[in-house]
Amino acid sequence: MSRILLIGATGGVGHRLLPRLIAAGHEVTALHRKPEQAAELRAAGATPLQGDLMAMGAPEMTAAAKGHHVIVFSAGAAGSGLERTAEIDGQGPLKMIAAAKASGIARVYLVSAMPEAGRGKDPNPNFEFYMKTKKEADAALVASDLDWVILRPGTLLHEEEGGGVRLSPAIPYGSVKRGTVAAVLARLIDTPQIRREIFELTDGETPVAEAVAALVR
Repeated sequence: MSRILLIGATGGVGHRLLPRLIAAGHEVTALHRKPEQAAELRAAGATPLQGDLMAMGAPEMTAAAKGHHVIVFSAGAAGSGLERTAEIDGQGPLKMIAAAKASGIARVYLVSAMPEAGRGKDPNPNFEFYMKTKKEADAALVASDLDWVILRPGTLLHEEEGGGVRLSPAIPYGSVKRGTVAAVLARLIDTPQIRREIFELTDGETPVAEAVAALVR
């Protein structure tokens, strides 16, 4: 099993992913911002590590990554302003890339967004900036020599896993439960032969295990 640094451990996807990783036998270091979150993370079986992505630079991220085999980046600014979007969704993955290289970590997983998000609605400059930032982070990771996997879910629903999925490099836009995103991520992490791929994800008809197994080349 692997030692995993989970960035965004208390977020909508991250807090659902954490128990799956622990149950699979992985050792998880859970990066969190608020001191009061540590006890709950420790009780869940993780090693809490306090750090604010708005303040952490590449050296601090590298120190956090030291000794791990895998980094998962599921953090996001969640519409909390342009500055936070630029730093968390934009610079965050770049710091992860630098930390992975400096720490000799090959495997990294990034939760991104489907490019069709928000299409058909009235233009929103903040949302357009968010999508541009996400795409730039994706491109930086693809350009690296790491064994990356980028997962692009559709509209995220505040629900646990349920039903099947649609998972492929390109699919029609749709919604997906946060719990399902966590389930797919956990399965991808436990299928390390899947590497250097971008996948889009929505709710669908195929069981998660079957959908991920079909991605193996």
